Amino acid sequence: MDFGDDLVPGSDAHRRKKRYHRHTPRQIQQLEAMFKECPHPDENQRLHLSRELGLEPRQIKFWFQNRRTQMKAQHERADNCFLRAENDKIRCENIAMREALKNVICPTCGGPHSGADDYFDEHKLRMENAHLKEELDRVSSLTSKYLGRPITQLPSMQPLSMSSLELSVGGLGSPVALGPVLDLDPLGGSSPFQLPAPVSEMERPMMAEMATRAMDEFIRLAQAGEHLWVKAAGGREVLNVDTYDSIFAKPGSSSFRGPDVHVEGSRDSCLVLTSAIALVDTFMDSSKWTEFFPTIVTRARTIDVLVNGMAGRSESLVLMYEELHVMSPVVPTREFCFLRYCRLIEQGLWAIADVSVDLQRDARYGAPPARSRRLPSGCLIADMSNGYSKVTWVEHMETEDKTAINQLYRDLVLSGAAFGAHRWLAALQRACERHACLVTPPHRDIAGVTLEGKRSMMRLSQRMVGSFCASLSASQQHRWTTLSGPGAGVDDAAGVRVMVHRSTDPGQPSGVVLSAATSIWLPVSCDRVFAFVRDENTRSQWDVLSHGNPVQEVSRIPNGSHPGNSISLLRGLNASQNSMLILQESCADASGSLVVYAPIDLPAANVVMSGEDPSAIPLLPSGFTILPDGRASSSTGSVVTVAFQILVSSLPSSRLNAESVATVNSLIGTTVEQIKAALNCGSSH
Repeated sequence: MDFGDDLVPGSDAHRRKKRYHRHTPRQIQQLEAMFKECPHPDENQRLHLSRELGLEPRQIKFWFQNRRTQMKAQHERADNCFLRAENDKIRCENIAMREALKNVICPTCGGPHSGADDYFDEHKLRMENAHLKEELDRVSSLTSKYLGRPITQLPSMQPLSMSSLELSVGGLGSPVALGPVLDLDPLGGSSPFQLPAPVSEMERPMMAEMATRAMDEFIRLAQAGEHLWVKAAGGREVLNVDTYDSIFAKPGSSSFRGPDVHVEGSRDSCLVLTSAIALVDTFMDSSKWTEFFPTIVTRARTIDVLVNGMAGRSESLVLMYEELHVMSPVVPTREFCFLRYCRLIEQGLWAIADVSVDLQRDARYGAPPARSRRLPSGCLIADMSNGYSKVTWVEHMETEDKTAINQLYRDLVLSGAAFGAHRWLAALQRACERHACLVTPPHRDIAGVTLEGKRSMMRLSQRMVGSFCASLSASQQHRWTTLSGPGAGVDDAAGVRVMVHRSTDPGQPSGVVLSAATSIWLPVSCDRVFAFVRDENTRSQWDVLSHGNPVQEVSRIPNGSHPGNSISLLRGLNASQNSMLILQESCADASGSLVVYAPIDLPAANVVMSGEDPSAIPLLPSGFTILPDGRASSSTGSVVTVAFQILVSSLPSSRLNAESVATVNSLIGTTVEQIKAALNCGSSH
């Protein structure tokens, strides 16, 4: 077929292409039902369908022709998959035979069999030799500092300026010397990220049918009574999995799950200060979705738009990818490739349903098997006509627990609270309150800052919080390395983890950035920890770099109903640091709390206060995340993650040295000990 005319404006082909109309999911569902009964409908049946669905008979005829072609292709693909599986099986047997040959003993000398593996042995020796040479260079470089003469030729020194360290971890005291930048540490960088494939024309009918079924099931779950939902600790509603399986199991299918598969189902509802149509717009836009939920969503993308109904605002269907996290390097993230189907149920009532796509699709496009799968879930959004909306949220997923969960977070994750409906709604309420304050900032004067200045300060702080949350992800694209030292191997701590990345983003200082984090358990409530670390009057008790100097709040913008939810500018009361301020945001909700801060210099602060665009101001945030420990016991405890980001060199080509790692390890260890001492928690044992 010649597609050349499609490119000529005004041609018949061009006009036909512009008139192309995608069927709605409901039309496709009815066509699919008819196709199962009769793949070759006669003319009368096609006329009946056209009247019922509001389509032309030619459209019905072409749809069935295309569907038969797709079915034939699917059968051929299934045959190919079977043959590919057989091929893989033979390949595995071949590998097993090779491994068995490695253990064959020579009958002549009694030694191992010598053969084609000599090359690999030689390659292994070469790798070990290179590793030993790197180790020798490292030891020589460190030794030369103390002997006063070089043992090997040292690379040129790149001293760390005072402003670099101040820009990264607070800058309230004298700078910490991190030493020269040496090419010795292999920590580094991020792994490449590859999105799932878009939806092919053959897959669209199947996707539409899957989304429609998911929507029906989700609405039943959202409106179901006590037979499906039971009260758990704290009054949360959790899904009765056995009852669910008996009601929603497909005919002829088994509800058996492997021993590693864990099912989480939860439901919650609340009122939020945002209109229903604004929430729908946010949820269907992957960028806004990530921006709205930085504490839960570390990354999201729209892979394909199957039905674009946002203009008419009645029906939309998109294929999305998202990665969820708990803001700690020790908790594995959860990745989903799923359909998001939005539909106007009745005037003022929207339903948004999510469901993971078929797992066979991942295998077909070469993606690794997913460890998490979103079952039909989503939210009902009812407009209350007063600026508020009532949101009913249902979370339902299966996870395969092949990766051990750190003991600190085990109760929180396995209880379903870490990714449950309660946490989503708490984050939604906080985000809606924050957005309302951004649109109409509080009128109370703060140090003479204008209305536009307040908005600029809030936008800068929003970017700071988003950057901090993303930096704590345990994503496979982040290469965290565990250090020995404070907290390692202790029951109430998770050890110190570090990661290096080369920053080139305009919103961050350019160069090599060292991120370090540790998580600890404290036998005190989340509220008490939050009040302590956010209070400028107690900051000198934990901030190592303040050297005991007091801190003063210069300005403050409330951004939520919780008294601790605010954005502040802080100033250190010591003469040597009058040129630096600290931007801090503290926020808390029913699921946990967050304190994030980053130093900015006076010229940058003036840009913000005047209401100018703050997007070019470089930030390198550090801070705390505070979550309940999730334990069922009556004792109150919290899990606190302490995280720092340090610019160790302004040269992106530089690499990390051992002294920099030792410095940040000591910095985190001292901060943890001072927090424990101030809260009367005792020291690590």
